[in-house]
Amino acid sequence: MNEKTDIKSMNLEELTQFVTELGEKKFRAKQIYEWLHVKHAYTFSKMTNLSGELRKRLEASCSITALRQEEVQVSRQDGTRKYLFALEDGNLIESVLMRYKHGNSVCISSQAGCRMGCVFCASTLGGLVRNLTAAEMLDQVYAIGKDTGERVSHVVVMGTGEPLDNYVQLVKFIGMLTDENGLHISQRNLTVSTCGIVPRIRELAGRQFAITLALSLHAPNQEKRRELMPVANRYEIHEVVDACRYYFEKTGRRITFEYSLVGGVNDSKEDAGELCKLLSGMNCHVNLIPVNPVRENHFIPSDTRATAAFKEKLEKNGLNVTVRREMGCDIDGACGQLRHRYL
Repeated sequence: MNEKTDIKSMNLEELTQFVTELGEKKFRAKQIYEWLHVKHAYTFSKMTNLSGELRKRLEASCSITALRQEEVQVSRQDGTRKYLFALEDGNLIESVLMRYKHGNSVCISSQAGCRMGCVFCASTLGGLVRNLTAAEMLDQVYAIGKDTGERVSHVVVMGTGEPLDNYVQLVKFIGMLTDENGLHISQRNLTVSTCGIVPRIRELAGRQFAITLALSLHAPNQEKRRELMPVANRYEIHEVVDACRYYFEKTGRRITFEYSLVGGVNDSKEDAGELCKLLSGMNCHVNLIPVNPVRENHFIPSDTRATAAFKEKLEKNGLNVTVRREMGCDIDGACGQLRHRYL
């Protein structure tokens, strides 16, 4: 039996070519695209402005990606909603809705599992299962919008997985999420997080999207980064930071550096001083994150005094710094915890 075409992962250009090859007029592609990405139809029978014959042909040859909501946890502290979705092959992924004054932000996954192996992260415990399609990434945003009845204004690709390890589908996702024919979320309201795959950072820079790139740095020097993040064995820390400088030069978009503060590991005054030297002269923002405790490791978050001292040192050296306000601490706060418990 022939595998069905993933019609929801087609951008408008690809969909236009697809329908013309079926012998249909080009405008049909825009109609189908609107059903999938604006009206969020999950069956072809709903597409009432298409002919019955065309709907039958699409039904026979195409599939429409639809995630199944397995569980949602709602924080009693701040209303953050953490979703567990099942993919059509039974794999599980997580997404999070966070409500801010500036709008609703959804954090999505880009892979089922992860192969990056960062030692403080729960998402990587089971390794990489597979990449997500553009449609599976998009449908996390659509499903949460449908569940809450509220518009999503910001998206961060910072859930399970390394987005740049799924580069082709990520780029397609960015194009479709921000397409004026779909949800039309501003590129400026989209953040992509990476642990530092240097060639892909440079390739992404060349596309000159207006998105924010967030680098998971987590250490002030190569030695400590290698202990925390296996990717540092492949890409040396200065090589990664240079790629971030290049990204800013090409796009004009300020880099965000994510830095998880681990008590007694990377939170000393000396660490802060080294970080200042590493990022000297960069137009960037440093986001300090008290590490999420994960049962499978021994890490603890930095205490309040160490966090404040670290922040002060960076600010005195002219760096823009915030300490991330932890959302949903009472609902398996770390990415991957809910999925891991289910597995």
